[in-house]
Amino acid sequence: MNLPKQTGDIFEELSKGRFISSNSMDQTTRMLFDIIDENYQELYDYFLHIGFKLEQGQEYFYFSRNETKTNLERKLEQAYKWIDIVDFLKTFNDSFGVGSRFSASDLEVKLQMDVTFKMKLNSLRRTVRGESHREIIENILTEMCKDRFFELENSITGTYKVLASFKYLEDLIMSINIPEEIQNEIPE
Repeated sequence: MNLPKQTGDIFEELSKGRFISSNSMDQTTRMLFDIIDENYQELYDYFLHIGFKLEQGQEYFYFSRNETKTNLERKLEQAYKWIDIVDFLKTFNDSFGVGSRFSASDLEVKLQMDVTFKMKLNSLRRTVRGESHREIIENILTEMCKDRFFELENSITGTYKVLASFKYLEDLIMSINIPEEIQNEIPE
C-alpha cells in the first residue's frame, strides 16, 4: 500500500473529530484535502483497517466509527446542539451556508431588530455558555471554528467564512425524517 507521507497529518486532524474542507483559507488544510481527494481509496482502506471510516462529503472529509452507546449519546447531544445553532444561523439569514461571510457584530445587529432571532439565541443558553448575548455568540463562533465549520477570515474586521464542512450539518438536519402521524403531536 502506497500511502502519502502526510497520512499522519491527515489522521491527526480527522481523529480529533475535525473536518478537512476544500475551501479552507489555511493552505495546509487545502493541501491535505487535495491529498485525500487524490488518494481516497488507499486512505479509506488504510484507515478502515485501523478502525476509522474515512467519509467524503461535498468538498470535505471526516472520520466516522462504530460507537458505543455512551459515545453515541454524547454525539446525539452534540447533534442537537448543532441543529439549534444551524437553526439560529438560518434565522439570521435564510441563505446562510457554505461560503457565507459574517461577523459577530452582524449577529448582534440582527438581535436588536428581530425578536425571533433573539429568542433563538436565548434558547441556546442551555447548551452554550455565556452570560451576555455577546459571550454566547463568541462561544458559538469559537466552537464552530474549533469543529472546522467556520474560519476567521479577517481578524481585523472579525469576519468569519463558512466552510464546506457546514454542508455536513445541513445534510444531517435534512436527513431527519419525522413521520407524518407524529408531526403534529404535542410532546408531554
